[in-house]
Amino acid sequence: MLRSLATLMLGGGPLLLAACASHRAEPLPRRAANDVTKEALAQVGKPYRWGGSSPRHGFDCSGLVQHVYREALGIELPRTSREMGTRGTKVARADLAPGDLVFFQTGRHPNSHVGIYIGRGRFVHAPSSGSIVRVEAIDKRYWMKRF
Repeated sequence: MLRSLATLMLGGGPLLLAACASHRAEPLPRRAANDVTKEALAQVGKPYRWGGSSPRHGFDCSGLVQHVYREALGIELPRTSREMGTRGTKVARADLAPGDLVFFQTGRHPNSHVGIYIGRGRFVHAPSSGSIVRVEAIDKRYWMKRF
């Protein structure tokens, strides 16, 4: 998973990927993490739309993440989950902090799905066609298997 790209851009610190790693990276400052969490939660209930990146028309997973970081922090992230997943520093799941990006292999490629960790074992994401942006537990069997 990815410790948010904003860490690098806000504090000059490391860019983090949440996954397996042996070192600890700095999480987002509390206010920035709160802003990201608040903006992500504001999108819950919006429709999934492949290629979508706006509340008006809907979101796909990376469009949601891109929108949230742009609105909450004024940061432009790459457009696709695969591109997002190539940036940053990996962190262990136990070290996830609000605002970190979490990646899953839901397709043929690693980092084929992305969400935003909001704390307490939960993340916000735009799952798939026919669904809506929602909050889910990261420890659900489906997500654990693909984490």
